[in-house]
Amino acid sequence: MNAQHSINSVIVGLGKTGLSVVRYLASQNKSFAVVDSRQTPPNAEDLKRDYEEVPFHFGDFNSSWFASADQLVVNPGIAVATPEIQQAKQSGAEIIGDIELFSREIGQTKPIIAITGSNGKTTVTLLLDLMAKKSGVTVATGGNVGTPALDLLLESDTELFILELSSYQLETSPSLKTLSAVVLNVSEDHLDRYDNDIEKYAQSKAAIYKNCKTVIANRDDAYSMRFANEAKGYNTIVSFGLDKPDAGQYGLITVSGKEWLAKGSKALLAADEIKLPGRHNISNALAVLALGEVAGFKMPAMLEVLKEFSGTEHRTQWLANIKDVNWYNDSKGTNVGATLAALSGLPGKTVLIAGGQGKGADFLPLQQAIKEKALAVVLMGEDAKIIAKIITDAVPVVFVDSMSEAVKVAYELSEGSDESGQINVLLSPACASFDMFDNYMVRGEVFMNAVSSLEKEVASD
Repeated sequence: MNAQHSINSVIVGLGKTGLSVVRYLASQNKSFAVVDSRQTPPNAEDLKRDYEEVPFHFGDFNSSWFASADQLVVNPGIAVATPEIQQAKQSGAEIIGDIELFSREIGQTKPIIAITGSNGKTTVTLLLDLMAKKSGVTVATGGNVGTPALDLLLESDTELFILELSSYQLETSPSLKTLSAVVLNVSEDHLDRYDNDIEKYAQSKAAIYKNCKTVIANRDDAYSMRFANEAKGYNTIVSFGLDKPDAGQYGLITVSGKEWLAKGSKALLAADEIKLPGRHNISNALAVLALGEVAGFKMPAMLEVLKEFSGTEHRTQWLANIKDVNWYNDSKGTNVGATLAALSGLPGKTVLIAGGQGKGADFLPLQQAIKEKALAVVLMGEDAKIIAKIITDAVPVVFVDSMSEAVKVAYELSEGSDESGQINVLLSPACASFDMFDNYMVRGEVFMNAVSSLEKEVASD
């Protein structure tokens, strides 16, 4: 801890987002301090080096600073229900996040498109960013993915902001105003943060529609449609879904026996021209077209991006074909809905590698998909036995202690299959990674390295 001075704001939690708040408040000549419950939080050295005058306290939450602060800017990774934060709120402190600071700075001077959902939001965000650039729009993209929102303000010539937002960020962003926004879907995730209540979690996402001119909603998701219909102040609702669309809406139609993405009755792109695997990615593509239309992007440019884009790292990412078996990395599948979409979306039969920290989720929705689509399931991590309970005797289950062992066992199980169609091995854990890895990216990289080693080993046999 360094010397204290008069404090108006306290940044709660450092890391990448917290440091972006430091940069922003410093540029505004605000008086503030930084606290973090970790002894050595990420970016601590950057703070000490570049902002010597900023008071900080690491190792716990400084209750005296909380009590005297007018405002707490809370990192998305820290629950606003934390007792010290709630006590500060009761004492009159304003509780906000970095997206709220961003929203107040932007106001309505420049358009914002916002994207949330349990699954698919990063894919949709990156697709929309590519479509903007292909349409000649100067765009700044970030938020929950890539660049923190406040750092996007450094790009002065921006014409459009695209923000991926988590439920945590939406909880503390009451002033967010958007040109267009979407709740892609809601499935069980982060329930440990929401008292195991999916309604509470869902409601946090509904906030994205609060001040939205054009609401984009998923017809195939009950929460998305409900929140869209309940929203006030919007001009229009545009929906998308995997069924035949009404006039002005997005969906799928059949032309000469072939499935096409369409707006109303107008065919736009054959579904089989999209490189991304799975039905969930067709839904994502329809969502992006709806969002892009509101932003004024050129339809030919948008369709070209859909034909070119092959996916994001760690999200149903094709890695290799080893002895006629396709290997996919879906380490970003950190909840049941994501794994359900990935497993159901792949053609043929799949050896599923799953497990980790389940965050209080109910794994039962995976039962039918595993029964229909899985050859076997390889389980690892803290909640492996909980997942095994819902599988019963539908398919073989093997427990392993490491990713390298999981890859070896999955290879043996796939090689021994007598299936005539496509065979896959899919890492899609349905769980967080923190019991065994620093984050889902490290988990995915460990998996990719193990698959790469296996590929070399098999090739040398």
